[in-house]
Amino acid sequence: MKASKYRVNTRVQRFFLFPIIFLALILSSFYTKNPENRNDGKFTVVLDAGHGGHDPGNMGNGYLEKQIALNIVLKAGSILEKNPNIKVIYTRKDDTFVDLYERGQIANKANADLFVSVHCDSHTSNAHGAGTFVLGLHANKQNFEIAKKENSVIYLEDNYKSKYADYDINSPESVIGLTIMQEEFLDQSIALAKAIQDNFTKKLKRTDRKVKQAGFIVLHQTVMPSVLVETGFLTNKEEGAYLNSKRGQSEMGTSIAEAILTYKENIRANIADFDTSIIASTPEPEPIEEKKEQPKPEPVAAPKKETVSQKIKDEPIVAKTTEVPAEPKKEAIQIIEEAKGNDQDVAVKKETPPEPQKTAPSVSKETTVAPAEKKSDVVYKVQIMASAKNLPLRPESFNGLNRVAKEPYKGLYRYVYGSTPSLEEAKMLKSNADLKGYTTSYIVAYRNGERIPFKDSLK
Repeated sequence: MKASKYRVNTRVQRFFLFPIIFLALILSSFYTKNPENRNDGKFTVVLDAGHGGHDPGNMGNGYLEKQIALNIVLKAGSILEKNPNIKVIYTRKDDTFVDLYERGQIANKANADLFVSVHCDSHTSNAHGAGTFVLGLHANKQNFEIAKKENSVIYLEDNYKSKYADYDINSPESVIGLTIMQEEFLDQSIALAKAIQDNFTKKLKRTDRKVKQAGFIVLHQTVMPSVLVETGFLTNKEEGAYLNSKRGQSEMGTSIAEAILTYKENIRANIADFDTSIIASTPEPEPIEEKKEQPKPEPVAAPKKETVSQKIKDEPIVAKTTEVPAEPKKEAIQIIEEAKGNDQDVAVKKETPPEPQKTAPSVSKETTVAPAEKKSDVVYKVQIMASAKNLPLRPESFNGLNRVAKEPYKGLYRYVYGSTPSLEEAKMLKSNADLKGYTTSYIVAYRNGERIPFKDSLK
């Protein structure tokens, strides 16, 4: 009898003990993420030299990316280590192979304040310049291909199928899930990326390939502000030689270290530049000839005439999405019509309520999308964001936009604005979304209620 009573008491103790332990773990996690709450009080930076060991990285012009990246990282680290308030951790300090998953875990276990991964790029012999990436959706095929090259290293890892079971490097949609955990650090990541790019372009006069977003697995693994730096193209004869030289590696490493110091001081002074609009939204045209001494910024196409379907998805706080075929979501799509007066459609004159025949704003037509789409075969909408949050379909939830639908997709919600069979009207919808603050929204296409690649809608 006593034994039975003891067991009951033990169960009761466990019942109350587990929630307490769980709560303590949560609170301790928030506590340790604050640098000022750590025992050493130091600002912790994890420097990650890409590739290594049996993974050489790209070998443009016979150079080894793994060694160049390591030398740049060691230079940056040597500068940062001189600051007594900074703790530097390396994912590797020699020619060893480290799994992508483990690189992120090193940073997480260290409660790092920053994670910086360094790489070298490859493309055509004319391509040149340095760019810095934050985690997000691929704005265009060029960014997607860069991420694919870096992510392909997972196939060199043991048990990669079990580690990355839900990730397909050939699927842009896979990145949606990756962005959710990192979205809260997007602003800080962009601030660091901008500081790095400023040093590359203003101090070293390198060609600016800008701050961009792409789905790098190594960035997804971290839970702190993180960037991936593509220091230049080894496939470019001049730039490859520069990056392979002691001078080039020293200058690039110094620029990265100084950018980290700038970021640290700006964060301390609360003046960090959290401007998400600096992210490049279009691919850079490849230059015809290279001018290393005085490189010119590569031209960016006007956003209203080109790449309206490729606008980058960089809204902070919410996960982003990209345009890929999706299963029909007719029954799940909801549209709101209330508070029309709050939606001041400055740029979109044709989609105002008085003209329902062009934009089909009425609830009866839009709650089931199929009728409007059957009429014109293809309809266009503007995706303003994607999020794991089920937001109420009210104008105040979307900066005053009053014709927003939500489409459940793989555990997320894609929020789209408007609906029209006319691409020109879709462009005006896009302009209106820009005016409402959704400057990184983009046009998506549907056929018979099913999402299709934008290019297919033009056929």
